[in-house]
Amino acid sequence: MTSLDTHKETEDSGPSGYAAARLRLLTEKTRSGPPRRTALARLTDDWLAGLFEAAGPPRGVALVAVGGYGRGELSPRSDLDLLLLHDGSADAGTVAALADRLWYPVWDLGLALDHSVRTTAEARRTAAEDLKVQLGLLDARPVAGDLGLVAALRTAVLADWRNQATRRLPELDALCRERAERSGELQYLLEPDLKEARGGLRDAQALRAVAASWLADAPREGLDDARRRLLDARDALHLATGRATDRLALQEQDAVAAELGLLDADTLLREVYEAARTVSYASDVTWREVNRVIKARTARPKLRALLGRSGGAKAAVARTPLAEGVVEMDGEVVLALSARPERDSVLPLRAAAAAAQAGLPLSLHAVRRLAASAKPLPVPWPAEAREELVTLLGAGEPTVPVWEALEAEGLVTRLLPDWERVRCRPQRNPVHTWTVDRHLVETAVRAASLTRRVHRPDLLLVAALLHDIGKGWPGDHSVAGETIARDVATRIGFDRADTAVIATVVRHHLLLVETATRRDLDDPATVRTVAEAVGTLGALELLHALTEADALATGPAAWSSWRASLVADLVKRVAGVLSGDELPDPEAAAPSAQQERLGIEALRTGEPVLALRTEPVEATEEPEPVGVELLVALPERPGVLPAVAGVLALHRLTVRTAELRAVALPRELGEGPVLILDWRVAAEYGSLPEAHRLRADLVRALDGSLDVPARLAERDAAYPRRRGVTAPPPRVTVAEAGSRLATVLEVRAQDAPGLLHRIGRALEGAEVRLRSAHVSTLGANAVDTLYVTRPDGSLLAPEEAAGLAKALEDALR
Repeated sequence: MTSLDTHKETEDSGPSGYAAARLRLLTEKTRSGPPRRTALARLTDDWLAGLFEAAGPPRGVALVAVGGYGRGELSPRSDLDLLLLHDGSADAGTVAALADRLWYPVWDLGLALDHSVRTTAEARRTAAEDLKVQLGLLDARPVAGDLGLVAALRTAVLADWRNQATRRLPELDALCRERAERSGELQYLLEPDLKEARGGLRDAQALRAVAASWLADAPREGLDDARRRLLDARDALHLATGRATDRLALQEQDAVAAELGLLDADTLLREVYEAARTVSYASDVTWREVNRVIKARTARPKLRALLGRSGGAKAAVARTPLAEGVVEMDGEVVLALSARPERDSVLPLRAAAAAAQAGLPLSLHAVRRLAASAKPLPVPWPAEAREELVTLLGAGEPTVPVWEALEAEGLVTRLLPDWERVRCRPQRNPVHTWTVDRHLVETAVRAASLTRRVHRPDLLLVAALLHDIGKGWPGDHSVAGETIARDVATRIGFDRADTAVIATVVRHHLLLVETATRRDLDDPATVRTVAEAVGTLGALELLHALTEADALATGPAAWSSWRASLVADLVKRVAGVLSGDELPDPEAAAPSAQQERLGIEALRTGEPVLALRTEPVEATEEPEPVGVELLVALPERPGVLPAVAGVLALHRLTVRTAELRAVALPRELGEGPVLILDWRVAAEYGSLPEAHRLRADLVRALDGSLDVPARLAERDAAYPRRRGVTAPPPRVTVAEAGSRLATVLEVRAQDAPGLLHRIGRALEGAEVRLRSAHVSTLGANAVDTLYVTRPDGSLLAPEEAAGLAKALEDALR
């Protein structure tokens, strides 16, 4: 449909004609993206112009589109931003009646409308007081009426903006920062706000405003394309949801990807992240230039005063040497006048390392010159290049903006071609804060603070950068990563022995934390398995540091003093094996004095006996629940595990580990075996319950007067279920742990209060004994490892273990 056809239809049939034409336009599959946004703006222009003319407007009045509508970028559910502009000559009642004739048809169609009625002077005055109004007026465009009036407004608003740039631009910068704090960084969010988050459409609009000020300009390469991709994604989101939303929620991503003709939701997120990264980098560069120019303008009058009215020699710009071919100038790292990138293949890494060590940004001009003309590095790299990479990675926090500058101009993938597969790759796991590539850099940043703990800091930093590099390939990322890390380490010039260490550390970077939190550390098979995988004390030292750096770079839920203590305990035991020490036999270990005392008391009274001991909790970045050791002793009887687990759940205690042991006390101390339960628990909220309350409820649970399942169900029902992504079904597998003490089952399920209680009931029903349980929770997912035996203490046969796993799965569904 042509513009003339559209205008005729809207004239003939009014709002209903516009609505029908709008619907046809939005459902056309052949027209999308910028053409559709432009066509929708023209269609709306024609309709509003018809309404304006039909109302018989007085002289000196114009209808003006501002904001996104002014730019001709109407998304399917965009607001209409309109200004009814007049010169003040018409009667106020006449102008008000005209406004009603325009606004009410818009509202009648259910379209969102942001409207105002002002004279030119009022518009300028409001803009001077409200930065958002001024930004909208920068895109003012006439729809109907007095074109000269609109042209005069545009000229005045642009003049005001340029005259006041040194005052208004810092306000805009602060507004962008505040919005980023509130909405986060678009390029790392699983459910990003395409408009408000940092790197989104608001920031792209801010860059247009900076360019309009003539004070500075954004780097243009790729910026228009990035903005178009964000607008296309928002259009598809509006069409898929039928709502005026800018948040790309998880449940909408597949539909949005399909609307855009993309393979899947991950492809959609990667495109959105790449666009946001372009906008974010352009914003960083632009605001740095704005602040530099404003600072220079502020300092210039003072400098003239110092030099005197007679002038004097022009002040030279200071250039401070940082490294060969690299200097600092005006707060940025630039190339020296004598630098020759086309002859110096190490210069990009040398400049980046110097910038990170100095805590300064790499200038845009320097990075682009290096990208355009730097001589390629030979393979393998010379020693200097490898050392500069290590220096860059070891600089800590300043590494991040320097790395981002290299990545924005394609230098990272030129240096490390395998980086392309992890670049902007999303991680669909709420525990992870970052995309894969940024997580790798963040891990190196964390590892930089741990380099004093290891003998080979260079191997630690490179392994940190590469530990998840396999996530760009199908299959187990640790296995794929080992091969890639070996290739990269060889490429950057490490010898065969160092390359083997890096490959080993990358292959087993999850080994320590998964073993420490999910396996019985008193089982010799556990410790020997880790020792065989790691191989040497040097690799173990590196793996210990990488484990901490990786967890800290993942997110606050991935590391705590509890996990740190478990990993340290495992490392100590493995180091002993690698040094030739013998592991103690857990079967031969005598009960502790406290366990023995509690066991005697339990046999004497015939009832449970409890003891609580608070564990020291080290300071961490995130507050964590108070940790305690809970010892329970009671004469051996069925139903103990589900009863204790249920009582702990009722008292809102999170179980971390549970060990159960039947102890035969000396004849003179009592008769019959006693069951000792050693639990590590943490309070979910507030303080710990008193031991006598726990004991009273446990007695009631064991004698049947406390219905634990019913109480847990009541509490669950008291909290309304929130809508969200449906959790996958639980999965129970028989682990190949090689333990001679017990059969090992691994339970993966949605974390919920009472989960261990339900597991305990299922184990009681299957007539097996739980030797120990090790609970690991990340986000909403629980991974519980169970060491089970037959009632006589022997291991389950393979078919018995498989049947038990199936029974557990059924019980947990």
